[in-house]
Amino acid sequence: MDRRRFLRLAAAPALTAGIARPVRVAAQGTRVLRYVSYTDVTVLDPTWSTAYVTRDHAAMVYDTLFALDERLTPQPQMLAGHTVSDDGLTWDLTLRPGLNFHDGSAVLARDCVASLVRWARRDAFGGALMAVTDELAAPDDGTIRFRLKRPFPLLPYALARNGAPYPAIMPERLARTDAFTQLTEIVGSGPFRFKADERVVGARAVYTRFEGYRPRETGTPSGTAGPKIVHFDRVEWLVQPDAATAVNALVAGEVDMFYNPPTDLLPILRRSRDLQVFQGDPLGNVALMRVNHLHPPFDNPGVRRAVLSAVRQEDFMLAMMGEDRALWRDGVGVFPPGTPMASEAGLDVLTSPRPVEEAKRALETAGYRGERAVVLISTDSPKLQALGEVAADLMRRVGMNVDPQVTDWGTVVQRRAKKEPVAQGGWSAFFTTFSGQDLLDPAGYLALRGTGERAWFGWPTDARVEDLRAQWLASGDPAQQRAICRDIQARAMAEVPFMPLGQAFYATAAKRDLTGILKGFSTFWNVRRA
Repeated sequence: MDRRRFLRLAAAPALTAGIARPVRVAAQGTRVLRYVSYTDVTVLDPTWSTAYVTRDHAAMVYDTLFALDERLTPQPQMLAGHTVSDDGLTWDLTLRPGLNFHDGSAVLARDCVASLVRWARRDAFGGALMAVTDELAAPDDGTIRFRLKRPFPLLPYALARNGAPYPAIMPERLARTDAFTQLTEIVGSGPFRFKADERVVGARAVYTRFEGYRPRETGTPSGTAGPKIVHFDRVEWLVQPDAATAVNALVAGEVDMFYNPPTDLLPILRRSRDLQVFQGDPLGNVALMRVNHLHPPFDNPGVRRAVLSAVRQEDFMLAMMGEDRALWRDGVGVFPPGTPMASEAGLDVLTSPRPVEEAKRALETAGYRGERAVVLISTDSPKLQALGEVAADLMRRVGMNVDPQVTDWGTVVQRRAKKEPVAQGGWSAFFTTFSGQDLLDPAGYLALRGTGERAWFGWPTDARVEDLRAQWLASGDPAQQRAICRDIQARAMAEVPFMPLGQAFYATAAKRDLTGILKGFSTFWNVRRA
């Protein structure tokens, strides 16, 4: 779109025709918030998917035992409190009274036990907790009891996880569904009900206030913690693939909020007196290039190091986010800068990249012999496409035989699961982003796992990093944990399970009369119209 024509086109009603109109199911005075999501909620099961839009949906519908405030400190959420035995081996978690599911049934401890067992089968942090759990039981309707093999001081932190899969509490009858089978019925105890009867795949998801929700009576709303008080009767998530159309709808007042509008339109949105533009999630999203450790050329650690040595994160962020430095940062390692586990360990390779000619010589010394590198580049997201194009150009300049495969993200997702060599339809590299929420520590950090063919796509093998992760999980000393994470980052910069490409901060644009929007990913409790 020609941005100079934007203001004139914004007035054209035809451009906003693609935004679905609200369904007339309620009285005229119903309070409705209309939000343009960055993608459709294709998976509704909070346990089954690692997609962030599924996590966002889950936070609307489900509640959790603990929750993280904006300082990343776990706080009781569905719990009235908890006790820990002197030896650290028995944790008793006490439910708040009066909690109900959307189907009218009471929330009982056995529902929580079944929900946590299901979640832990899909989540790395949950799996680590269950590995040290002798018994997870419900001695009565209000108590969840963990009996541990050894102390696990991170238990509240694990159950407060804001990542995906989400540690959602659901009725036992649903939680007993196999963790690798998607739920077909969505029943939570969170502040909003999911309206399955109004679902339009690819266009709209609808949530209504759960009248039976019981917010915490104390505390301050922060992150996903504290009282979740709902001020809207209805929240509509709309999907609009054309970002310019969504921006026009926001300017015209047809929608209330738009997550991640195009960066080149932000100045126009900021000039509107009726809109506010802000960075909702201070942890941002870390971009990375994931390489395939099973086959040439990136099965060779020398090749991985040679390419990493030429990476200039600034180049990737400029292509992805534009010239506004407020929207990105470079010098990013394994853990998001400014978070407790972040350090400078091993970052010289990124903060002082080698000239291309030196990287080329390092590639030759590593034994690279012109093996084809199949680079998967997604066209669905301009941001991911920009990362892929910059990386393909860099690899060519250092002397690699690059075969860019430009396709949609769905095809990338299917192809990245293939473990065959490139000659048989395999791949060498792909590009993605992770929420900073998922990269705070090594517990649930998918891209760090070194478990070979059981690891995340790319399948690195690294017994040392797995040992360091186990040490971190067993430690309750923050200083010791930080030291372990320095070692993990130094190891990652040497073995290169992935290449960090920078940290991006996505903006949200909303009507100025909306107040109470919390920091973090998009949530809709506490939000009200002034």
